[in-house]
Amino acid sequence: MPRSRKAPTMVDIARAAGVSPMTVSRAFKSDGAVTDATRKAILAAAEDLGYVFDSVASNLRSQRTGFVAVTIPSINNANFADTVDALSEGLSQRQLQILLGYTNYDIIEEERLIDQLLRRRPEALVVTGGNHTARARRLLSNAGIPVVEIWDLPEDPIGHVVGFSNAGAVRAMVAHFVARGKTRIAFIGGDAERDKRGSDRRAGFIAAMQSHGLDSTRLIAAGPPPISMREGANSMRQLINSLPDTEAVICVSDLSAFGALSECQRQGIPVPGRFSVAGFGDYEIGAVSVPSLTTINPFPREIGTRAAALIRDVLDSREQGHIVVPITPELLLRESSC
Repeated sequence: MPRSRKAPTMVDIARAAGVSPMTVSRAFKSDGAVTDATRKAILAAAEDLGYVFDSVASNLRSQRTGFVAVTIPSINNANFADTVDALSEGLSQRQLQILLGYTNYDIIEEERLIDQLLRRRPEALVVTGGNHTARARRLLSNAGIPVVEIWDLPEDPIGHVVGFSNAGAVRAMVAHFVARGKTRIAFIGGDAERDKRGSDRRAGFIAAMQSHGLDSTRLIAAGPPPISMREGANSMRQLINSLPDTEAVICVSDLSAFGALSECQRQGIPVPGRFSVAGFGDYEIGAVSVPSLTTINPFPREIGTRAAALIRDVLDSREQGHIVVPITPELLLRESSC
């Protein structure tokens, strides 16, 4: 059996380029003490030898790992995907990569992931939402790195925040329907135990209805998150059977709203003729559905972009204290609520 070849080292590169190993090390670090001509010769020698720079060893020496840890509740949610994409784009400006953890809307799993991610010494940690276990809060509070909570405005932030009030966004939707003369309004949502953002939207609905002196009990639980089209359709069927005099329906997401809209079409119920239907998230499917879907745009890309900028600023300045970057969702009025 042929013996495997030994991987080339900096010593090999130094010998090939006619310089010292220290000069090779400086060249890989873009040290200003190395001239451009020498650096080019060293890089050419490394290329010829097939050398792969050992970033792990270098990072251990410099106390930098080059990555930011991020936890999200769902990997197939377009909003969270947009946030992560914009976050990654913004962090790349500082040569930082993302290490992603998937919680599946489970704060116990989030706690486990936070523990595991912190052991890898990220330079910052981004968590989705402001609801965590007591141990997760302790881990984050004592991490010694920037922590950013996104997609929420927690009352007791751990570190920095980039987000919005989910309850406030739904209150704006209720106000829209009330202004249109709708008084019998229902809410289709998920399991309040697992999805804090969904439960905040539900709470915002209840508070808004009560503030207008209206019945706030038209609540249809769609099951554990993530809530998608099937759950939306099933919930709409339940609503039609149990509360047929309902005039408007606010769904916890655009996907559940599309399912509700499809169930109405399946039963020959006109929208917005008999029911007005609204969602949350400004998904692409809501803009192309027939009728198009009234929704709330939470600006997921802006959340990622602003979080990345915040992390860059904090890492550069080592600022202390809490920085809150508020995002203002936009109510998008479309055909389903006209």
